[in-house]
Amino acid sequence: MPTEAPVLFPLAGKAVKLARVLAAPSYARALLRTRTAAAVEHEALLRRLAPATVIDVGANKGQFALAARRALPDATLHAFEVLPGPLATLRRNFDGDASFTAHALALSDAAGEATFHVASREDSSSLLGVGAAQEAVFDVREASAIRVPTARLDALGLVEACVAPILLKLDVQGAELQVLRGAETVLDRLSHIYAECSYVELYQGQALFPEVRAWLEARDFVFRSAFNTHHDPKLGPVQADMLFQRAPA
Repeated sequence: MPTEAPVLFPLAGKAVKLARVLAAPSYARALLRTRTAAAVEHEALLRRLAPATVIDVGANKGQFALAARRALPDATLHAFEVLPGPLATLRRNFDGDASFTAHALALSDAAGEATFHVASREDSSSLLGVGAAQEAVFDVREASAIRVPTARLDALGLVEACVAPILLKLDVQGAELQVLRGAETVLDRLSHIYAECSYVELYQGQALFPEVRAWLEARDFVFRSAFNTHHDPKLGPVQADMLFQRAPA
């Protein structure tokens, strides 16, 4: 059975991050009530980008969404999470927040159903099978597989109804290009895309960062910077959060 990821932080900066979580009432509440550690490392960037709407794809328990809410108290948040356990925790973390909506869907490039690969750490689950490098670097392996509902973002009518500027955040464990292909007709409504991308194949058949970057650049997005890079002693850079900006018209 999958196990819930423990509330642990990277060794580098662990104490500082924990102190930041405990110092913010909303973060401390989520940590104590639901064992959800807010992704405080994204706060500064979110404030700088200042989107009116955040679409959080692969929201898990709301780690990123908690940071978005604290950084952007007036923003509208839409979160997509398909695993029942994390989805229930996500909704609990935002209970009473009228500007937050959770969607029980896996976004992809086709509507219907798909196999979802549940990992030994639920926040590493994916539409793609867990690869050998994921196990070697993060000690994560596939625990089970379930069928889940899928949808294209550009078929939901959601983006068209959102207030601009809109930030699309992707943390979908190797399925970034599938989600982007399923959003192709609404990309021009987005101001920024913030996607966790890999330099090495952590999931079977995933598109690596150069392919994701080329796809977005062909559609008028400019790569701005990489954040929160994870390094492996043997493999070097493994993955990072990549920021893309819509090119001026």
